[in-house]
Amino acid sequence: MVFERKMLTYGDPEDEEDDAPEEEEEEEEEEADLVDPLETIRAKCEETEHCVHYKERLELCETRVNSKSNTTEECTEELFDFLHARDHCVSHKLFHNVK
Repeated sequence: MVFERKMLTYGDPEDEEDDAPEEEEEEEEEEADLVDPLETIRAKCEETEHCVHYKERLELCETRVNSKSNTTEECTEELFDFLHARDHCVSHKLFHNVK
C-alpha cells in the first residue's frame, strides 16, 4: 500500500523524462553535427592502393574462415596488417588537421 501511495505522489518516472528541457535536445543536435576528422581520414586511407591490398587479403581470409564449419584459423595477422597500413597512412595526415 505504501508503494502505491508513492507512485501516486511521485508519478511515473517515464513522465519525468518527457519534461526534459528543450535546451538539452538542441545541444545534442549540435553535437551530432560534429564530424570526427580521424574517421574521415581513416575512410580516405582505406581507399589507398596500399590499404586496399591488405583489406582484400583480410576479406579473403574472412570468407575462407566463414566457409568452414570447424576451424581454428583466425584472421588476426591479416587484420593487424590492415590496421597497421591504415594507421600508418592516418598518422601522416591526421595532425595537419588538428588545431
